Amino acid sequence: MYNPISNEFFDQLNVAMQRKIPSTIVYLKDEGNKETTKGVVKTMEVIDGKEFLILVSKEKIRLDTVLTFNGKRHREE
Repeated sequence: MYNPISNEFFDQLNVAMQRKIPSTIVYLKDEGNKETTKGVVKTMEVIDGKEFLILVSKEKIRLDTVLTFNGKRHREE
């Protein structure tokens, strides 16, 4: 089930995207395994009704799987 992100998190993502801030993202990957990636946020897109963060590297991360973004917690594990 998809859970929309908070407005605060959305605002933080927009700032990182506009300022091209290199970011560290910890998120849940397949089967609940934690993954850490670093990169610059290029854009956000809705794909099949779910919001995704797209990095310059073209990596796609579903926003509701993000645990922390630049050290700030957005979801419990």
